[in-house]
Amino acid sequence: MASSGAELDKPHAVCLPYPAQGHINPMLKLAKILNHKGFHITFVNTEYNHRRLLKSRGPDGLKNLPSFRFETIPDGLPPCDADATQDIVALCESTTTACLGPLKELLAKLNDTCSSKVPPVSCIISDGSTGFTLAAAQELGIPQVFFWTFAACGTLGYMHYCNLVDKGYIPLKDESYLTNGYLETTLDWIPGMKDIRLRDLPSFLRTANPDDFMIKFVLQETETSKHASAIVVNTFEPLEKEVLESLQTLVPPVYVIGPLHLLVKHVDDNNLEDLGSNLWKEEPECLEWLDSKKQNSVVYVNFGSITVMSLNHLIEFAWGLANSQVDFLWIIRPDIVLGERAVLPPEFVEETKERGMLASWCQQEQVLNHPAIGGFLTHSGWNSTLESISSGVPMICWPFFAEQPTNCWFCCTKLGIGMEINNNVKRDEVEGLVRELMTGEKGQEMKKRALKWKTLAEEAAKKPTGSSYVNIDKLINEILLSPKH
Repeated sequence: MASSGAELDKPHAVCLPYPAQGHINPMLKLAKILNHKGFHITFVNTEYNHRRLLKSRGPDGLKNLPSFRFETIPDGLPPCDADATQDIVALCESTTTACLGPLKELLAKLNDTCSSKVPPVSCIISDGSTGFTLAAAQELGIPQVFFWTFAACGTLGYMHYCNLVDKGYIPLKDESYLTNGYLETTLDWIPGMKDIRLRDLPSFLRTANPDDFMIKFVLQETETSKHASAIVVNTFEPLEKEVLESLQTLVPPVYVIGPLHLLVKHVDDNNLEDLGSNLWKEEPECLEWLDSKKQNSVVYVNFGSITVMSLNHLIEFAWGLANSQVDFLWIIRPDIVLGERAVLPPEFVEETKERGMLASWCQQEQVLNHPAIGGFLTHSGWNSTLESISSGVPMICWPFFAEQPTNCWFCCTKLGIGMEINNNVKRDEVEGLVRELMTGEKGQEMKKRALKWKTLAEEAAKKPTGSSYVNIDKLINEILLSPKH
Protein backbone atom coordinates (compact mmCIF):
# COMPACT_ATOMS: atom_id res chain seq x y z
CA MET A 1 0.00 0.00 0.00
CA ALA A 2 1.64 3.23 -1.10
CA SER A 3 1.64 6.08 1.39
CA SER A 4 0.93 9.66 0.53
CA GLY A 5 3.47 12.40 1.21
CA ALA A 6 1.24 13.70 4.01
CA GLU A 7 1.34 10.26 5.65
CA LEU A 8 5.16 10.26 5.61
CA ASP A 9 5.26 13.62 7.43
CA LYS A 10 3.37 12.31 10.46
CA PRO A 11 4.98 11.57 13.82
CA HIS A 12 5.25 7.78 14.19
CA ALA A 13 4.59 6.06 17.53
CA VAL A 14 5.49 2.40 18.03
CA CYS A 15 3.11 0.99 20.68
CA LEU A 16 4.14 -2.22 22.39
CA PRO A 17 1.88 -3.69 25.09
CA TYR A 18 2.91 -6.38 27.56
CA PRO A 19 1.49 -9.52 25.89
CA ALA A 20 -1.54 -10.15 28.13
CA GLN A 21 -5.21 -9.23 27.62
CA GLY A 22 -5.43 -6.64 30.40
CA HIS A 23 -2.42 -4.78 28.97
CA ILE A 24 -3.30 -4.98 25.26
CA ASN A 25 -6.77 -3.41 25.73
CA PRO A 26 -5.72 -0.05 27.24
CA MET A 27 -2.68 0.23 24.94
CA LEU A 28 -4.90 -0.21 21.87
CA LYS A 29 -7.22 2.53 23.17
CA LEU A 30 -4.27 4.91 23.69
CA ALA A 31 -2.95 4.06 20.21
CA LYS A 32 -6.35 4.85 18.64
CA ILE A 33 -6.46 8.23 20.42
CA LEU A 34 -2.94 9.12 19.22
CA ASN A 35 -3.78 7.99 15.70
CA HIS A 36 -6.87 10.22 15.75
CA LYS A 37 -4.63 13.11 16.86
CA GLY A 38 -2.36 12.70 13.86
CA PHE A 39 0.15 9.95 14.68
CA HIS A 40 1.10 7.09 12.41
CA ILE A 41 0.85 3.97 14.64
CA THR A 42 2.71 0.68 14.52
CA PHE A 43 1.09 -1.63 17.09
CA VAL A 44 3.35 -4.53 18.05
CA ASN A 45 1.81 -7.77 19.34
CA THR A 46 3.62 -11.01 20.01
CA GLU A 47 3.17 -13.62 17.26
CA TYR A 48 1.27 -15.83 19.72
CA ASN A 49 -1.27 -13.13 20.64
CA HIS A 50 -1.56 -11.99 17.02
CA ARG A 51 -2.71 -15.52 16.11
CA ARG A 52 -5.18 -15.53 19.00
CA LEU A 53 -6.59 -12.14 17.99
CA LEU A 54 -7.08 -13.33 14.40
CA LYS A 55 -8.82 -16.42 15.74
CA SER A 56 -11.24 -14.46 17.95
CA ARG A 57 -11.73 -11.40 15.69
CA GLY A 58 -11.69 -13.11 12.27
CA PRO A 59 -9.11 -12.54 9.50
CA ASP A 60 -10.10 -8.87 9.06
CA GLY A 61 -9.97 -8.09 12.78
CA LEU A 62 -6.47 -6.62 12.48
CA LYS A 63 -6.46 -5.19 8.99
CA ASN A 64 -3.78 -2.59 8.36
CA LEU A 65 -5.01 0.94 7.70
CA PRO A 66 -2.81 3.53 5.94
CA SER A 67 -1.81 5.08 9.28
CA PHE A 68 -2.44 2.19 11.73
CA ARG A 69 -0.42 -0.96 11.12
CA PHE A 70 0.09 -4.17 13.06
CA GLU A 71 3.46 -5.89 13.36
CA THR A 72 4.63 -8.85 15.42
CA ILE A 73 7.72 -9.99 17.29
CA PRO A 74 8.29 -13.44 18.86
CA ASP A 75 7.86 -13.70 22.65
CA GLY A 76 10.66 -16.25 23.02
CA LEU A 77 8.43 -18.96 24.56
CA PRO A 78 7.90 -22.43 23.07
CA PRO A 79 4.56 -22.77 21.23
CA CYS A 80 1.56 -23.70 23.37
CA ASP A 81 -2.21 -24.13 23.26
CA ALA A 82 -3.70 -21.48 21.00
CA ASP A 83 -6.40 -20.43 23.44
CA ALA A 84 -4.74 -20.38 26.83
CA THR A 85 -3.22 -17.58 28.85
CA GLN A 86 0.53 -17.98 29.01
CA ASP A 87 2.48 -18.46 32.23
CA ILE A 88 3.14 -14.90 33.44
CA VAL A 89 6.48 -15.62 35.14
CA ALA A 90 7.80 -17.44 32.04
CA LEU A 91 6.51 -14.60 29.87
CA CYS A 92 8.29 -11.95 31.97
CA GLU A 93 11.55 -13.92 31.73
CA SER A 94 11.30 -14.49 27.99
CA THR A 95 10.27 -10.94 27.02
CA THR A 96 13.16 -9.55 29.09
CA THR A 97 15.72 -11.77 27.37
CA ALA A 98 14.31 -12.47 23.90
CA CYS A 99 12.41 -9.40 22.65
CA LEU A 100 14.97 -6.59 22.32
CA GLY A 101 16.70 -8.07 19.25
CA PRO A 102 13.50 -8.61 17.24
CA LEU A 103 12.24 -5.14 18.29
CA LYS A 104 15.44 -3.49 17.03
CA GLU A 105 15.12 -5.38 13.72
CA LEU A 106 11.53 -4.19 13.39
CA LEU A 107 12.50 -0.57 14.12
CA ALA A 108 15.29 -0.75 11.52
CA LYS A 109 12.80 -2.13 8.98
CA LEU A 110 10.32 0.69 9.73
CA ASN A 111 13.05 3.33 9.58
CA ASP A 112 14.10 2.18 6.11
CA THR A 113 11.42 4.53 4.82
CA CYS A 114 12.04 3.83 1.11
CA SER A 115 10.94 0.23 1.48
CA SER A 116 8.64 0.56 4.50
CA LYS A 117 6.71 3.53 3.05
CA VAL A 118 5.99 4.76 6.59
CA PRO A 119 7.37 7.80 8.46
CA PRO A 120 10.51 7.28 10.59
CA VAL A 121 9.78 6.16 14.14
CA SER A 122 9.64 9.23 16.39
CA CYS A 123 8.72 7.74 19.79
CA ILE A 124 8.11 4.43 21.59
CA ILE A 125 5.22 3.89 23.98
CA SER A 126 5.54 0.58 25.75
CA ASP A 127 4.12 -1.16 28.77
CA GLY A 128 5.76 -0.47 32.13
CA SER A 129 6.55 -4.19 32.27
CA THR A 130 8.57 -4.12 29.00
CA GLY A 131 11.59 -2.13 30.12
CA PHE A 132 13.77 -3.71 27.43
CA THR A 133 12.37 -1.14 24.95
CA LEU A 134 14.26 1.70 26.67
CA ALA A 135 17.58 0.56 25.16
CA ALA A 136 16.06 0.68 21.66
CA ALA A 137 14.65 4.20 22.19
CA GLN A 138 17.95 5.48 23.61
CA GLU A 139 19.84 4.06 20.63
CA LEU A 140 17.56 5.98 18.27
CA GLY A 141 17.55 9.10 20.46
CA ILE A 142 13.75 9.26 20.61
CA PRO A 143 11.30 9.68 23.53
CA GLN A 144 10.39 6.53 25.48
CA VAL A 145 7.11 6.61 27.39
CA PHE A 146 6.18 3.81 29.78
CA PHE A 147 2.48 3.08 30.13
CA TRP A 148 1.88 1.44 33.51
CA THR A 149 -1.53 -0.12 32.82
CA PHE A 150 -2.14 -0.63 36.55
CA ALA A 151 -3.79 1.84 38.88
CA ALA A 152 -1.55 4.50 40.36
CA CYS A 153 -1.87 2.65 43.71
CA GLY A 154 -0.64 -0.61 42.13
CA THR A 155 2.23 1.20 40.41
CA LEU A 156 3.17 2.91 43.69
CA GLY A 157 3.11 -0.48 45.43
CA TYR A 158 5.61 -1.84 42.89
CA MET A 159 7.77 1.28 43.20
CA HIS A 160 8.19 0.56 46.92
CA TYR A 161 9.45 -3.01 46.46
CA CYS A 162 13.01 -1.67 46.69
CA ASN A 163 12.21 -0.15 50.11
CA LEU A 164 10.55 -3.38 51.28
CA VAL A 165 13.77 -5.22 50.41
CA ASP A 166 15.98 -2.55 52.04
CA LYS A 167 13.90 -2.58 55.24
CA GLY A 168 14.01 -6.39 55.40
CA TYR A 169 10.28 -7.02 54.91
CA ILE A 170 10.93 -9.15 51.82
CA PRO A 171 11.75 -11.80 50.86
CA LEU A 172 9.89 -13.47 53.75
CA LYS A 173 12.04 -15.23 56.38
CA ASP A 174 10.45 -18.61 55.57
CA GLU A 175 7.27 -20.16 54.17
CA SER A 176 5.48 -20.03 57.55
CA TYR A 177 5.29 -16.24 57.16
CA LEU A 178 2.65 -16.76 54.47
CA THR A 179 0.22 -18.14 57.04
CA ASN A 180 1.33 -16.89 60.48
CA GLY A 181 -0.27 -13.44 60.28
CA TYR A 182 2.92 -11.67 59.15
CA LEU A 183 1.21 -10.46 55.96
CA GLU A 184 -1.26 -8.51 58.16
CA THR A 185 1.64 -6.19 59.17
CA THR A 186 0.57 -2.57 58.66
CA LEU A 187 2.95 -0.11 56.98
CA ASP A 188 2.76 3.59 57.83
CA TRP A 189 5.67 4.84 55.70
CA ILE A 190 4.28 4.79 52.16
CA PRO A 191 2.97 8.30 51.41
CA GLY A 192 -0.47 8.16 49.81
CA MET A 193 -1.13 4.61 51.08
CA LYS A 194 -1.21 4.98 54.83
CA ASP A 195 -1.97 1.85 56.86
CA ILE A 196 -1.75 -0.53 53.92
CA ARG A 197 -0.95 -4.11 54.98
CA LEU A 198 1.76 -6.24 53.39
CA ARG A 199 -0.95 -8.50 52.00
CA ASP A 200 -2.54 -5.54 50.20
CA LEU A 201 0.65 -4.81 48.24
CA PRO A 202 1.26 -6.51 44.86
CA SER A 203 1.42 -10.23 45.58
CA PHE A 204 4.83 -11.11 44.11
CA LEU A 205 6.34 -10.27 47.51
CA ARG A 206 4.74 -13.41 49.01
CA THR A 207 7.85 -15.54 48.68
CA ALA A 208 10.64 -16.72 50.96
CA ASN A 209 12.97 -17.38 48.00
CA PRO A 210 15.80 -14.80 48.02
CA ASP A 211 16.35 -15.45 44.27
CA ASP A 212 12.68 -15.15 43.32
CA PHE A 213 12.48 -14.02 39.69
CA MET A 214 9.38 -11.83 40.03
CA ILE A 215 10.84 -9.73 42.85
CA LYS A 216 13.96 -9.18 40.73
CA PHE A 217 11.75 -8.40 37.71
CA VAL A 218 9.74 -5.76 39.64
CA LEU A 219 12.95 -4.15 40.96
CA GLN A 220 14.42 -4.10 37.44
CA GLU A 221 11.30 -2.68 35.73
CA THR A 222 10.62 0.00 38.36
CA GLU A 223 14.26 1.14 38.20
CA THR A 224 14.11 1.27 34.38
CA SER A 225 10.94 3.40 34.60
CA LYS A 226 12.91 6.14 36.29
CA HIS A 227 14.88 6.67 33.05
CA ALA A 228 11.85 7.09 30.79
CA SER A 229 10.84 10.38 29.17
CA ALA A 230 7.46 10.07 30.92
CA ILE A 231 5.08 7.66 32.64
CA VAL A 232 1.41 7.44 31.74
CA VAL A 233 -1.26 5.97 34.02
CA ASN A 234 -4.82 4.96 33.15
CA THR A 235 -6.64 6.65 36.03
CA PHE A 236 -8.09 10.08 36.75
CA GLU A 237 -6.83 12.72 39.15
CA PRO A 238 -9.64 12.96 41.75
CA LEU A 239 -9.78 9.15 42.08
CA GLU A 240 -6.16 8.66 43.21
CA LYS A 241 -5.09 12.17 44.17
CA GLU A 242 -2.82 11.35 47.15
CA VAL A 243 -1.34 8.29 45.49
CA LEU A 244 -0.50 10.28 42.35
CA GLU A 245 1.17 13.03 44.38
CA SER A 246 3.33 10.35 46.00
CA LEU A 247 4.13 8.68 42.67
CA GLN A 248 5.14 12.01 41.09
CA THR A 249 8.04 12.26 43.56
CA LEU A 250 9.55 8.92 42.47
CA VAL A 251 9.49 8.89 38.66
CA PRO A 252 9.71 11.22 35.64
CA PRO A 253 6.68 13.33 34.75
CA VAL A 254 3.51 11.30 35.27
CA TYR A 255 0.61 11.94 32.88
CA VAL A 256 -2.80 10.86 34.15
CA ILE A 257 -4.85 9.92 31.06
CA GLY A 258 -7.84 7.83 32.11
CA PRO A 259 -10.33 6.33 31.97
CA LEU A 260 -9.13 5.50 28.45
CA HIS A 261 -12.32 3.62 27.59
CA LEU A 262 -14.21 6.93 28.01
CA LEU A 263 -11.60 9.05 26.20
CA VAL A 264 -11.51 6.73 23.19
CA LYS A 265 -15.19 7.58 22.61
CA HIS A 266 -14.06 10.94 21.20
CA VAL A 267 -12.43 9.05 18.32
CA ASP A 268 -15.05 9.16 15.57
CA ASP A 269 -13.44 6.88 13.03
CA ASN A 270 -15.28 3.73 11.93
CA ASN A 271 -12.10 2.02 10.72
CA LEU A 272 -10.50 2.38 14.15
CA GLU A 273 -13.68 1.27 15.89
CA ASP A 274 -13.49 -2.05 14.07
CA LEU A 275 -10.03 -2.80 15.49
CA GLY A 276 -10.71 -4.92 18.56
CA SER A 277 -8.43 -6.48 21.14
CA ASN A 278 -10.35 -9.30 22.81
CA LEU A 279 -8.43 -12.58 22.76
CA TRP A 280 -11.68 -14.51 23.27
CA LYS A 281 -14.78 -14.42 21.09
CA GLU A 282 -17.47 -12.21 22.63
CA GLU A 283 -21.03 -13.47 23.03
CA PRO A 284 -23.58 -10.75 22.14
CA GLU A 285 -26.40 -12.86 23.65
CA CYS A 286 -25.33 -11.53 27.09
CA LEU A 287 -26.69 -8.07 26.29
CA GLU A 288 -29.93 -9.48 24.86
CA TRP A 289 -30.43 -11.48 28.04
CA LEU A 290 -29.83 -8.39 30.20
CA ASP A 291 -32.50 -6.50 28.23
CA SER A 292 -35.10 -8.84 29.76
CA LYS A 293 -34.06 -8.00 33.34
CA LYS A 294 -35.18 -5.28 35.78
CA GLN A 295 -32.97 -2.30 36.61
CA ASN A 296 -30.15 -3.00 39.13
CA SER A 297 -31.29 -6.63 39.51
CA VAL A 298 -28.35 -8.59 38.06
CA VAL A 299 -24.93 -9.27 39.56
CA TYR A 300 -22.21 -9.56 36.90
CA VAL A 301 -19.45 -12.12 37.63
CA ASN A 302 -16.16 -12.11 35.72
CA PHE A 303 -12.70 -12.99 37.00
CA GLY A 304 -10.83 -11.53 34.02
CA SER A 305 -8.45 -13.04 31.51
CA ILE A 306 -5.78 -14.62 33.74
CA THR A 307 -7.33 -15.68 37.07
CA VAL A 308 -7.48 -19.43 37.59
CA MET A 309 -9.11 -21.28 40.47
CA SER A 310 -9.68 -24.78 41.79
CA LEU A 311 -12.80 -26.65 40.78
CA ASN A 312 -13.84 -26.55 44.45
CA HIS A 313 -13.73 -22.72 44.47
CA LEU A 314 -15.73 -22.59 41.24
CA ILE A 315 -18.41 -24.79 42.83
CA GLU A 316 -18.50 -22.66 46.02
CA PHE A 317 -19.02 -19.53 43.89
CA ALA A 318 -21.76 -21.33 41.95
CA TRP A 319 -23.77 -22.39 45.01
CA GLY A 320 -23.23 -19.00 46.68
CA LEU A 321 -24.77 -17.33 43.61
CA ALA A 322 -27.59 -19.89 43.46
CA ASN A 323 -28.43 -19.53 47.16
CA SER A 324 -28.45 -15.72 47.01
CA GLN A 325 -31.58 -15.92 44.80
CA VAL A 326 -30.16 -12.97 42.79
CA ASP A 327 -30.08 -12.98 38.97
CA PHE A 328 -26.54 -13.28 37.62
CA LEU A 329 -24.51 -13.11 34.42
CA TRP A 330 -21.38 -15.23 34.89
CA ILE A 331 -18.48 -15.26 32.45
CA ILE A 332 -16.55 -18.54 32.71
CA ARG A 333 -13.47 -18.75 30.48
CA PRO A 334 -12.64 -22.18 29.04
CA ASP A 335 -9.32 -22.19 30.97
CA ILE A 336 -10.52 -20.80 34.33
CA VAL A 337 -10.06 -24.03 36.31
CA LEU A 338 -6.49 -25.03 37.00
CA GLY A 339 -5.55 -28.08 34.96
CA GLU A 340 -9.07 -29.35 34.21
CA ARG A 341 -12.30 -28.41 32.46
CA ALA A 342 -14.66 -25.99 34.20
CA VAL A 343 -17.73 -28.17 34.72
CA LEU A 344 -20.52 -26.88 36.92
CA PRO A 345 -22.81 -29.29 38.81
CA PRO A 346 -25.90 -30.13 36.68
CA GLU A 347 -28.13 -29.42 39.72
CA PHE A 348 -26.75 -25.87 39.84
CA VAL A 349 -27.41 -25.33 36.13
CA GLU A 350 -30.94 -26.72 36.47
CA GLU A 351 -31.76 -24.67 39.59
CA THR A 352 -30.56 -21.34 38.15
CA LYS A 353 -31.58 -21.65 34.50
CA GLU A 354 -34.35 -19.05 34.87
CA ARG A 355 -32.18 -16.42 36.56
CA GLY A 356 -28.62 -17.19 35.55
CA MET A 357 -26.77 -16.73 32.27
CA LEU A 358 -23.41 -18.40 31.65
CA ALA A 359 -21.09 -17.29 28.83
CA SER A 360 -17.41 -17.66 27.99
CA TRP A 361 -16.66 -13.97 27.19
CA CYS A 362 -18.59 -10.73 26.69
CA GLN A 363 -18.30 -7.05 25.84
CA GLN A 364 -17.62 -5.97 29.40
CA GLU A 365 -18.00 -2.21 28.99
CA GLN A 366 -21.48 -2.59 27.49
CA VAL A 367 -22.44 -5.11 30.17
CA LEU A 368 -21.33 -2.88 33.07
CA ASN A 369 -23.19 0.07 31.56
CA HIS A 370 -26.39 -1.93 31.15
CA PRO A 371 -29.17 -0.63 33.48
CA ALA A 372 -29.90 -4.20 34.67
CA ILE A 373 -26.46 -4.55 36.31
CA GLY A 374 -26.48 -3.71 40.02
CA GLY A 375 -23.12 -5.12 41.16
CA PHE A 376 -19.91 -6.76 39.98
CA LEU A 377 -18.11 -9.77 41.49
CA THR A 378 -14.59 -9.22 40.18
CA HIS A 379 -10.93 -10.31 40.47
CA SER A 380 -10.05 -6.59 40.90
CA GLY A 381 -7.96 -6.26 37.75
CA TRP A 382 -7.51 -2.55 37.05
CA ASN A 383 -9.37 -2.42 33.71
CA SER A 384 -12.38 -4.13 35.29
CA THR A 385 -12.20 -1.91 38.38
CA LEU A 386 -11.97 1.31 36.35
CA GLU A 387 -14.79 0.23 34.03
CA SER A 388 -16.93 -0.60 37.07
CA ILE A 389 -16.20 2.79 38.68
CA SER A 390 -16.98 4.59 35.40
CA SER A 391 -20.29 2.73 35.18
CA GLY A 392 -21.28 3.51 38.77
CA VAL A 393 -21.29 -0.19 39.74
CA PRO A 394 -20.14 -1.30 43.24
CA MET A 395 -18.02 -4.44 43.64
CA ILE A 396 -17.31 -7.62 45.57
CA CYS A 397 -13.56 -8.12 45.22
CA TRP A 398 -11.79 -11.49 45.02
CA PRO A 399 -8.23 -10.49 44.06
CA PHE A 400 -6.10 -13.18 42.49
CA PHE A 401 -2.53 -11.92 42.11
CA ALA A 402 -0.14 -9.09 41.09
CA GLU A 403 -1.54 -5.68 42.08
CA GLN A 404 -5.16 -6.88 42.30
CA PRO A 405 -4.99 -6.99 46.16
CA THR A 406 -3.91 -3.31 46.05
CA ASN A 407 -6.88 -2.39 43.85
CA CYS A 408 -9.16 -4.31 46.21
CA TRP A 409 -7.72 -2.50 49.26
CA PHE A 410 -8.13 0.84 47.50
CA CYS A 411 -11.78 0.20 46.50
CA CYS A 412 -12.79 -1.17 49.90
CA THR A 413 -10.94 1.21 52.26
CA LYS A 414 -10.34 4.45 50.33
CA LEU A 415 -13.26 4.65 47.90
CA GLY A 416 -15.88 2.72 49.88
CA ILE A 417 -17.28 1.00 46.78
CA GLY A 418 -16.09 -2.57 47.35
CA MET A 419 -16.28 -5.48 49.82
CA GLU A 420 -13.51 -8.06 49.97
CA ILE A 421 -14.30 -11.76 49.85
CA ASN A 422 -12.12 -14.30 51.66
CA ASN A 423 -9.45 -15.86 49.45
CA ASN A 424 -10.57 -19.36 50.48
CA VAL A 425 -14.07 -18.80 49.19
CA LYS A 426 -17.12 -20.40 50.85
CA ARG A 427 -20.67 -20.44 49.47
CA ASP A 428 -22.25 -18.88 52.59
CA GLU A 429 -19.98 -15.86 52.36
CA VAL A 430 -20.66 -15.49 48.62
CA GLU A 431 -24.41 -15.68 49.28
CA GLY A 432 -24.26 -13.09 52.09
CA LEU A 433 -22.07 -10.60 50.21
CA VAL A 434 -24.10 -10.85 46.99
CA ARG A 435 -27.31 -10.15 48.93
CA GLU A 436 -25.67 -7.24 50.79
CA LEU A 437 -24.32 -5.81 47.53
CA MET A 438 -27.64 -6.01 45.70
CA THR A 439 -30.23 -5.26 48.37
CA GLY A 440 -28.49 -4.45 51.68
CA GLU A 441 -27.92 -1.07 53.31
CA LYS A 442 -24.17 -1.18 52.77
CA GLY A 443 -24.75 -2.09 49.12
CA GLN A 444 -27.00 0.96 48.68
CA GLU A 445 -24.34 3.22 50.23
CA MET A 446 -21.68 1.79 47.95
CA LYS A 447 -23.94 2.31 44.93
CA LYS A 448 -24.36 6.01 45.83
CA ARG A 449 -20.61 6.48 46.13
CA ALA A 450 -19.96 4.59 42.90
CA LEU A 451 -22.35 6.91 41.04
CA LYS A 452 -20.42 9.95 42.34
CA TRP A 453 -17.16 8.46 41.02
CA LYS A 454 -18.89 7.76 37.71
CA THR A 455 -19.67 11.48 37.35
CA LEU A 456 -16.07 12.45 38.16
CA ALA A 457 -14.73 9.88 35.66
CA GLU A 458 -16.96 11.36 32.95
CA GLU A 459 -15.78 14.89 33.83
CA ALA A 460 -12.12 13.86 33.57
CA ALA A 461 -12.69 12.42 30.08
CA LYS A 462 -14.77 15.34 28.79
CA LYS A 463 -13.70 17.08 25.60
CA PRO A 464 -12.00 19.59 25.57
CA THR A 465 -11.74 20.57 29.25
CA GLY A 466 -11.52 17.28 31.18
CA SER A 467 -8.26 16.86 33.12
CA SER A 468 -7.34 13.60 31.35
CA TYR A 469 -8.32 14.95 27.92
CA VAL A 470 -6.03 17.94 28.52
CA ASN A 471 -3.24 15.65 29.80
CA ILE A 472 -3.17 13.62 26.58
CA ASP A 473 -2.58 16.81 24.60
CA LYS A 474 0.12 17.79 27.10
CA LEU A 475 1.78 14.39 26.73
CA ILE A 476 1.82 14.83 22.95
CA ASN A 477 3.17 18.39 22.99
CA GLU A 478 5.58 18.15 25.94
CA ILE A 479 7.00 14.66 25.33
CA LEU A 480 6.02 12.85 22.13
CA LEU A 481 6.64 15.80 19.78
CA SER A 482 9.49 17.23 21.82
CA PRO A 483 12.80 17.46 19.96
CA LYS A 484 14.97 17.42 23.08
CA HIS A 485 15.79 13.69 23.24
